Amino acid sequence: MNQILRITTGLIITCFLAGLVMGGVFTITHDAKKKNEHMIFEETMLGLLGYGKSTPPPQDLKFKAIYRYLIEDAKDIERKDLAYMVPVLDDKGEKFKLLILSQEGELKEALDLKLEPEKAFEAKERQEALEAVLGKEKRAIYGDSAIVAVQGDKRVAYLLPGRFPGFKTMIKAMLALEPDFTVKGVEIMEHEEDPGLGGEITQDYFKNQFVGKPFGKLKELKVVKEPLPEEYRKILEGAQIPPQERARQLSQFKDKDIYALTGATISSKAVTEGLKGMASSFAYRFKNLEKIASTQGLRLAF
Repeated sequence: MNQILRITTGLIITCFLAGLVMGGVFTITHDAKKKNEHMIFEETMLGLLGYGKSTPPPQDLKFKAIYRYLIEDAKDIERKDLAYMVPVLDDKGEKFKLLILSQEGELKEALDLKLEPEKAFEAKERQEALEAVLGKEKRAIYGDSAIVAVQGDKRVAYLLPGRFPGFKTMIKAMLALEPDFTVKGVEIMEHEEDPGLGGEITQDYFKNQFVGKPFGKLKELKVVKEPLPEEYRKILEGAQIPPQERARQLSQFKDKDIYALTGATISSKAVTEGLKGMASSFAYRFKNLEKIASTQGLRLAF
């Protein structure tokens, strides 16, 4: 009996110690993973703006995030209001406000949030700030985010992280738009498309076809099953061509549709439709957000 007790006690202690070790390892690796993901995210944004190790960004370049939520009321779960967590300026500096809109796009409430701007990237910090102002009767469901890149007091780009269905699973991408919503750049961050076929969506000769497309053209882009012209491919892949010749050739393709990847039309269409949806949704919501801010006398921090 005593031997059984000793064995049982030993097993309990061993399991407890193993749990502590595993918990510690998880905490360390989890924090490291989050930090690494944040670094990759920031490097992607800087890369889309044309910055990197050889071309560091200017010191006055800042990223201002907008977070979109759905607000669900426990008393009426069928009705969901739209809400934006936005950085605004007042006499004391920068802070976040929660703008709650009706389904018709009209402002219902504007609530101050206790959230430090530098902590807003953390989902947990945002959730706690939302719970503090919404109470127990309402629940905030995260939708998506958009980042406004500003240099000094000037907007330089909109950066839109997003996900959309691919041929196999979801494709994770980031779309950069100029202030007038012209495409500035595209980055495919994660995908599981077939190597050598749909996997080519990461290649410059495909991604760069979107660059320079005006918003009007972007909204109606189609995918065509035609061979990609060789001279166009060279430009898309960054071939050394005199600036005037590069500009001339790019201008003739500016209003062209997207040339499909060989053997991967579905993947090509998935990316095209996904980016179109991201840009169109953002442009509509952003214009409405600006209108509401102007009407309410709010100074957006971008």
